[in-house]
Amino acid sequence: MPSFAAQRSLFRAYDIRGARQHFTSSFVHALAQAFCVLYQATDASDLDDASSLRPNQKTTSSKQMPRVVIGYDTRCGSQEIAEQLSEVLCHSVQVICLGLVTTPMMALWAAHYDGHGIIVTASHSHKDILGVKWIHAHQSPSRDDILSFRDTVLSLGSADTSLYDRNTARINTDNKHSTCMSLSADCVARCYADAISDVFVTLSNSQYPNVPKTGGALQPLNMTVVVDCMHGASGRIAALLFRRFCKRVILLNDAPDGQFPLGNPDPAEPNRLAELQHEVILNRADIGLAFDGDADRLMIVDNSGKLVAPDHLLYLLAHIAIIDRPSRLRDAVYTHNQSTPKVLFDVKCAHHLAPLITAIGAEAVMSKTGSSLMRHQLQNEPDTAIFAGELSGHFIFNDGYFLVYDDAIYASLRLLFWLAYAPACDPIANMPRPTLDVWGAPRIKHQRQLTDITQHLPRLVSTADHYLPLPTMSQDSCSIIEHITRLCCYLQAQIDTLSCRCLSPSTDTCDCMHQAQSNLHSDAAELIPVGTRISCIDGVRLDFAHGFGVLRQSNTSHSLTVRFAGDSEDDLRAIQARFVRLCQPFDSHLAEQIATIEAA
Repeated sequence: MPSFAAQRSLFRAYDIRGARQHFTSSFVHALAQAFCVLYQATDASDLDDASSLRPNQKTTSSKQMPRVVIGYDTRCGSQEIAEQLSEVLCHSVQVICLGLVTTPMMALWAAHYDGHGIIVTASHSHKDILGVKWIHAHQSPSRDDILSFRDTVLSLGSADTSLYDRNTARINTDNKHSTCMSLSADCVARCYADAISDVFVTLSNSQYPNVPKTGGALQPLNMTVVVDCMHGASGRIAALLFRRFCKRVILLNDAPDGQFPLGNPDPAEPNRLAELQHEVILNRADIGLAFDGDADRLMIVDNSGKLVAPDHLLYLLAHIAIIDRPSRLRDAVYTHNQSTPKVLFDVKCAHHLAPLITAIGAEAVMSKTGSSLMRHQLQNEPDTAIFAGELSGHFIFNDGYFLVYDDAIYASLRLLFWLAYAPACDPIANMPRPTLDVWGAPRIKHQRQLTDITQHLPRLVSTADHYLPLPTMSQDSCSIIEHITRLCCYLQAQIDTLSCRCLSPSTDTCDCMHQAQSNLHSDAAELIPVGTRISCIDGVRLDFAHGFGVLRQSNTSHSLTVRFAGDSEDDLRAIQARFVRLCQPFDSHLAEQIATIEAA
């Protein structure tokens, strides 16, 4: 029987992802059996005729087999894996096949049934990478959940039988009775689009009374929008939704193509949005939108063709969540003795973000990187944590209007709606607007545009989120992150001690750490100035007076991610130089790589 030793590395912080060759038929079969173990433990309601239902409708409940929705993305091999999972699962649970969908579409359909869903996707990764994400009882798996799931899969791989028992859960693939239903692509897309449309009808009735309507239906926004689907799963639904909401829509790379001929479906990669920027300028569009392979990540180009910094986009979307929140959530904040709603952001976001969030009346809370981790935090604080976002483009609204999930299409439509109809009392949306457009011609459109707003935001000079190979340390040594964290804390202790000149390097440490402390002992004040804030919740982050830097291990690949930002080019370079010197004692090659990173 297969041991799946090579597949152990596929189980990452919040999904299963890795090289195509590891997704063997036997491994996928074991995954399917493990999902049977997971989902059979949950009671569910009867399977209704879903072809006539909407994702937000309720169904009657009775004790029957649990229902699991299954979809897949556009990359080569995803459909075959989804079909194999369905074939095994349908003998133990009721399977609803969604076909080619985005991850947020899967999540919405899962929420309609029993909160169980699987999508075969590797999101923004290279075309030769495959992956699987899932939801159980409306929750994404935690790191511990994934480790437990991995152990189940590995035990199934080493078992000498196709029958696996755990507690009261039983899997028997010889069961002649199977339940599997496939929904039409039109049904899956239409119901998702209708659910989003309902949100904006609700907003127009409660928060935006100035929205024009015709026969109760919203009029299309007077906008030209360019949408880059990056040959991912969003093409069909993007065409349906944006043509419903906007007067003019230009679609780029909307045909699904698992070969991703233009590069990885990752809008955060440097220069990946050059085509989108060109089309925005060429068509004098109001905005450009880019979605990753499974449409849970969003990047935006403004009406001048300039990429909007993800930090600034996070701030704008958080502002929208705060001003649009219903009165129920406003009252709930005070009920929980919380003076302000909370906005979560990850450790890779720039130093300007927290003060900006505070200025709009929210509490800024730094979080570990990982959209599933943020979803857990939002779900655990449903009345006070109103929004979460991260640098990579995951944005999650928790304001009661829609599913608590990182949905790039939904987030972009919330931004467009706000730009078009923000009330006059909104100070950010109604900042002074020039009389000329970005091309120097007299403005002919009266609605606000992104450049009217972003020009008032703090200047930010930053690098992109760079991925660097993870250094190999000796077997009995700490990781590079642990080394740098300890060194920073040691150097800060020198600064905080009045007699720092008399403080000797620690002797209770490894040789490389002792050497680093000795070499950098006299430069502590330069490397870690007074007032530097050290955060160790996810890697090591240093916040200085005029910028920040972060070094952490990626959750989705065997690499380090690093980013720097400053108020000016000189500030950025000074911070970057500090990290170079901090890394030098432990890995000179890593230090050289960091030194060569250019500003975005």
